[in-house]
Amino acid sequence: MASKTVIVGSAVGLHARPAAIIAEAAEAYDDEILLTLVGGDDDEGVDAASSLMIMTLGAEKGSEVIVESDNEEAVEKIAALIE
Repeated sequence: MASKTVIVGSAVGLHARPAAIIAEAAEAYDDEILLTLVGGDDDEGVDAASSLMIMTLGAEKGSEVIVESDNEEAVEKIAALIE
């Protein structure tokens, strides 16, 4: 499984608008893409194709997020959006 750790660049963190953009991009892939907040309560990760689940991470600007998937291209695309 490919993974990449990135730092949230959005001033509002992964809130409504950024989460919706990420979820829309993740839906374009058939592979599951998981996001995990480093130091967060949930080590399992959330589905990147769900803006609501992304918002439950509570990731703020400067937070570290791990992007994981079997699809390396998907990891790179979603990681770039988070940064």
